[in-house]
Amino acid sequence: MSAQYTLIYEDEHILIVNKPAGLLTIPDRINPDKPNLVGALQRKFGKVMVVHRLDRETSGILCFARDEASHRHLSIQFEKHTVDKFYMALLDGVLHHEEGEVNKPIGEHPTIPGKMAIINSGKPSLTFYRAVERFNRFTLAEVLIKTGRTHQIRIHMQSVGYPLAIDAVYGKRSAILLSEIKGKKYHSGKFSEEERPIMSRSALHSFRLRIDHPHTGERVEFTTELPKDFAALLSQLRKWERKSSSSKDSLI
Repeated sequence: MSAQYTLIYEDEHILIVNKPAGLLTIPDRINPDKPNLVGALQRKFGKVMVVHRLDRETSGILCFARDEASHRHLSIQFEKHTVDKFYMALLDGVLHHEEGEVNKPIGEHPTIPGKMAIINSGKPSLTFYRAVERFNRFTLAEVLIKTGRTHQIRIHMQSVGYPLAIDAVYGKRSAILLSEIKGKKYHSGKFSEEERPIMSRSALHSFRLRIDHPHTGERVEFTTELPKDFAALLSQLRKWERKSSSSKDSLI
């Protein structure tokens, strides 16, 4: 059973939810009975409409509408790219500059079903990023996306040479073990079981969302802390791999 979602905010027009990694946003087309967030919300709140999504292995903030007018209002905001969606991403490699942007079109991979790629015929896609903290082999970055293409951050960061530290599809590994971080300093117990990874899902968390409230028009912001697995990974990196802090106004 997947971890349960956390309700951040609710009123009669919208729901703001923190989705755990491993939980689908919407029903799976092949296996619709798989646990999914919108299904859980509809069972509790009745009518709930999807505005945007997160990949199954990505955690963080999602916004849902509770009436048709709110759904239209929010959908227009996302279409016009006035929504600000901020993520924390652990990148593979030490970012050699402080900030940057990736403006490359994304579309379906021409030969691999289910995978996306940067292709000339793809949809315009824009990503901004900045270094928050550097380690010996990784960089914690804050990422702002102004478009919401499938796998956007994963593809864009890979395209500039810094894929997610954990990404089974676009990166180099599907998990990070403590032994990888500690290297020669790691000693397993004589009778210990097989080592369990510190984190074994995409190193990506949606931690801040800014929207215009569909009823009041007020600009509102919602935030959430890093989940336990992501925080634990950073704790171990700070202990064994700390290199330097890049930003004094780190948001975590």
